[in-house]
Amino acid sequence: MSSMKAAVFVEPGRIEIQQRPIPDIGPTDALLRVTTTTICGTDVHILKGEYPVKPGLIIGHEPVGVIEKLGNAVSGYHIGQRVIAGAITPCGQCHPCLDGHSSQCGGHAMGGWQLGNSIDGCQAEYVRIPNAQANLTPVPDGLSDEQVLMCPDIMSTGFGGAESGHIRIGDTVAIFAQGPIGLCATAGAKLMGATRIIVVDGVNERLEVAKRLGADITINFKEQDPLVVIREQTQGAGVDVAIEALGTQQTFESCLRALKPGGTLSSLGVYSGKLSMPLDAIAAGLGDHTIVTTLCPGGKERMRRLMEVVASGRVDLTAMVTHRFKLDDIVAAYELFSHQRDGVLKVAITP
Repeated sequence: MSSMKAAVFVEPGRIEIQQRPIPDIGPTDALLRVTTTTICGTDVHILKGEYPVKPGLIIGHEPVGVIEKLGNAVSGYHIGQRVIAGAITPCGQCHPCLDGHSSQCGGHAMGGWQLGNSIDGCQAEYVRIPNAQANLTPVPDGLSDEQVLMCPDIMSTGFGGAESGHIRIGDTVAIFAQGPIGLCATAGAKLMGATRIIVVDGVNERLEVAKRLGADITINFKEQDPLVVIREQTQGAGVDVAIEALGTQQTFESCLRALKPGGTLSSLGVYSGKLSMPLDAIAAGLGDHTIVTTLCPGGKERMRRLMEVVASGRVDLTAMVTHRFKLDDIVAAYELFSHQRDGVLKVAITP
């Protein structure tokens, strides 16, 4: 077999299944046979034309699979081995990688995000993983595809938001939006030691999932003003850390207003258009606030650590897989996911 099925970005508003050649690999690459993947909110931005990629690109950046081929410079792995690769595939050699910013690999913003962005991605039967030595992580025995499916992107991103916020034991944390990223940020905040986690969303079912992942106080913004509740819960002080997990002006501003003086806003959202900061929300720039952004940490050591968390039983994210589709039906999966119908959180796509 020399061809494969793949989900291809054709133009804004249109993704379709096409036949494509199975990728060739170079000496530092690996070819994965994809066994499970998923759709990310960033893929929806691509579909809508809000994030530009080249027409004809195979999209997707969250692969679980089996090694089909290995480049001759790749060692320590074997054909048939179950592995994952992160959404971010750093080289491990350039200045940003060696400087501790591997997500920015190559020296330009978001340079580590290649799959489904600058090279063909994994919503396909096969995918080429670049710099395989730095990016392939074996899946521990006993863990299913769906147990590790969140590791390549949303788990790493959500946990990264908690880590970048430098949450400390005893902190009060507010997390705005409880989609997949926000839910992982909630779980990450719990692991980091936050003892009061306040989450905000407009969907009660998501708030229930948030409780299971560590939320202490849930706020449906359609029923209550989150900032009023947060002020009441903190005796007017504000929270130590606020995590923005949606990417809108409203949620970003709400995070600012929820902070105590000296607090940290940890931003995970993908923004489009202009983002502004009202003077009062940042105390005219004199509130000692910290604003930090995070792009999903990648690389094989990051993936190993995340799978260790899953294997330990400290976090179980399998409930986030609410729908399952075959690759042939991915257009229907996009329609469901992009319109957030039927209580969808994440979909599992199986070639």
